[in-house]
Amino acid sequence: MSAPEVALLDYGAGNVRSAARALERAGMRVRLTATPDGLEDAAGIVIPGQGHFRQVMEAFDAAGLRDPVLAAARAGQPILGICVGMQLLLTGSEEAPGVPGLDLVPGQVRRFTPAPERKVPQMGWNALEPHGDSPLLRGLPTPAHAYFVHSYYVPEDVPVTDGALTTFGVAFWAAFSAGNLHATQFHPEKSGAVGLGILNRFRQHVLNG
Repeated sequence: MSAPEVALLDYGAGNVRSAARALERAGMRVRLTATPDGLEDAAGIVIPGQGHFRQVMEAFDAAGLRDPVLAAARAGQPILGICVGMQLLLTGSEEAPGVPGLDLVPGQVRRFTPAPERKVPQMGWNALEPHGDSPLLRGLPTPAHAYFVHSYYVPEDVPVTDGALTTFGVAFWAAFSAGNLHATQFHPEKSGAVGLGILNRFRQHVLNG
């Protein structure tokens, strides 16, 4: 069986080179694409993202990706969002009021409340607490830790049931799966064996590769 090919969206708002290397190490072929052409032929679509929600979403829209990605999601094509790419799947973000996300998962991205013992942005390793049955986490040895760099988070009350929660003053989704939508707030490419294992599970359990 040949390695599944994923379309890694290169729209100027993510570290696509390190993401591509990590996906390849996990046994996938990677097609970097800056346009919506040919997305339907990929086994899955990977949405990276880092930076300000408004800038990332505007770059995404300027590349003409919104409608094709929404169509792919509604057609059941697997999608993996990473870091701000996870946040784009929601309705919107406190970081950019009025800027619409993809609204594939209803809810608002929230900002951490700074405290003397918690500096924002959060930068460091957090334990993953699995809930439900996310394909990204099946059989993942515990305890598992992943590396986070972020000031905003997907709150626990977002209507998903399968994934992993973690805590930084407040509980939030570190990763989730909702049908064909999958996402991680942490950077798999910076999370060592755990991150590689999660990408491997995306290939095995989601792409069937």
